[in-house]
Amino acid sequence: MAPSITGSAPSSHEHGDPEKHPAATVDNEAHEFSDDSSSEHKQEGVKQAEAITAVFSKRMLIFMFILLYVVSFVDALAQSVGDSLAPYVTSSFGRHGLLTTASLIARIIGGVITLSISKIIDIWGRCEGFIFMVIVTVIGQVLKGVSTNVETYAAGYTLYWVGHIGMNYVITIMLADMTSLKNRLIIFGIQSTPHIATVFAGSRIAELFYTHAHLRWAFGAFAIILVAFSAPVCAVFIWSDRKARKQGLIQPRNSGRTAWESIKYYVVEFDAVGMFLTVFGFVLLLLPFSLSGYAPHGWKTGYIIAMIVLGVVLLTVFVLWEKYWAPVQFFPFKYLKDRTIMGACGLYGIMFLSILFHDVNLDISTNICLYIQDAYYGSYLQVVHGLSITTSNYVLNGLSLASYFIGPFVGILISKTGAVKWVAVGGIPFVVLGTVLLVEFRKPSTHVGLLVLFQILNGIGDGIWSPVGRLAVMASVPHQQVAVGLALFGLFGSIGSAVGNAIAGAIWNNVLPQKLEEFLPADLKVSILESSFLHSKIPHKIQSITDSGRQNQTSEIFGSIVVQQSFPFGTPERDAIVAAYGDVQRKLVIAGSAFLPLAILLIFIWKNINVKTLEATRGTQVKGTIF
Repeated sequence: MAPSITGSAPSSHEHGDPEKHPAATVDNEAHEFSDDSSSEHKQEGVKQAEAITAVFSKRMLIFMFILLYVVSFVDALAQSVGDSLAPYVTSSFGRHGLLTTASLIARIIGGVITLSISKIIDIWGRCEGFIFMVIVTVIGQVLKGVSTNVETYAAGYTLYWVGHIGMNYVITIMLADMTSLKNRLIIFGIQSTPHIATVFAGSRIAELFYTHAHLRWAFGAFAIILVAFSAPVCAVFIWSDRKARKQGLIQPRNSGRTAWESIKYYVVEFDAVGMFLTVFGFVLLLLPFSLSGYAPHGWKTGYIIAMIVLGVVLLTVFVLWEKYWAPVQFFPFKYLKDRTIMGACGLYGIMFLSILFHDVNLDISTNICLYIQDAYYGSYLQVVHGLSITTSNYVLNGLSLASYFIGPFVGILISKTGAVKWVAVGGIPFVVLGTVLLVEFRKPSTHVGLLVLFQILNGIGDGIWSPVGRLAVMASVPHQQVAVGLALFGLFGSIGSAVGNAIAGAIWNNVLPQKLEEFLPADLKVSILESSFLHSKIPHKIQSITDSGRQNQTSEIFGSIVVQQSFPFGTPERDAIVAAYGDVQRKLVIAGSAFLPLAILLIFIWKNINVKTLEATRGTQVKGTIF
């Protein structure tokens, strides 16, 4: 670790003939961030972050890396446990079929809210944003733990997810503040390695809570643990902030401004108009994916159409506002036209649409389980292959295990070569193999070992695409815009997850009932297709549809994974359930695979940025003690 390069960027004539300096030709395709201080409006939170790195010693820098690593470990473990228990929480309300619906709005809000968080931490500071997100996460965990109905659980999950996404997002920005572009992915990769342990520990802990205690205690326990391990991070940042202020590196805020002047100042600095337009625009555009199934006439319902139209209008006005009128742009318009930024964001969105992420750095949660393909994959493994909670999550998370394991090595490769675009190209064969083969082998007769192999192949591809895409965005903007750039990157993931989740939920809740009706033995059949539950498209509670007796079990089978598992293998009932699951899973895999060609195309539109030579010629984004 060493102080960053602080020299000014060499002028063009110092390079001489570009043919004699090929690296310069590559670097010129990136934005010049070395003149950040002079050409870009720098906000108070960004100045604070740079002042804190200036007072950091090497020991303190290492200590902060360790503290943030521990917080990431606790959060990853909490998420792994929560995800493992989610099917059983929804099943306790008779609502297993709503597994994706319960999280859809949460993921929409979680993705959009990072745009607001980015401005908060850019203006007020990283520590303030971190504390706020920890509080939101804890409140969400508590609500999940005390929930007695699906509405309370959904509210708690929404708060938890927003806090989880926001907290990991702030941690990512903190790490970006403390690293050079050349070495950033090494730290990002190391920071994601707690998931290697939580892949095994999380599902096992979830099973212990489920069998020996109570699943709701898991949420409360991790709320307490998270607070305990987050406090030292806040203490170090507060101490460093005070030290920087004593040295005069941070100026007092609101100096000489009246209350009204402060309001006007923050309205301009936050770009309140731009924030309103983009947040509400995306919420209105994405909510119909969650609400259409509940609307009287589906996508043809008046308020669904109105929300989509209004969302498009607000986003259009946002683009015009940013281009022509914003005093302080939410995200400078020139970056919205950058093909590398848009290509990387588009890739991330397609991965989320086709692939379920658990990205520790952003929401990042980064399991590259296909969102469409794997929304119900854990349930599939338990019901079709008879795996336990623990074992099914080992298979499911084999993908994330590979992704997190390869992350640091991708960082080292970037550090040595500086290549961004061509490292991303190297991930294509792994994703293609892992995805295309699923179309043939995601069926009940496939051995579990093959399913693990495909998860690993996809995981390697994810371990390359996700961090390299994030680096492509950061290399294309100055330090002032890193937070918003990563928020935009995460937003595209949220858009993709919303669309993918909606598709998965629609296929599951429409195809599975049909197949159960088709395959179940006659004495269990009662037409769930004719029940008020499906006709109204309002899954309030899976009700008994007929008089008491075995016939009532049909709707219960659809609504609860526990009931599905209650039939022994080899019985006509279990065979029918397995056949129905297999048919639905094949449709999910085909739907998810259809988006892969677009993801590959988006990589090839990136500029050919080399971060190693870029920093060598223009200096680092952040000045101070950094890695």
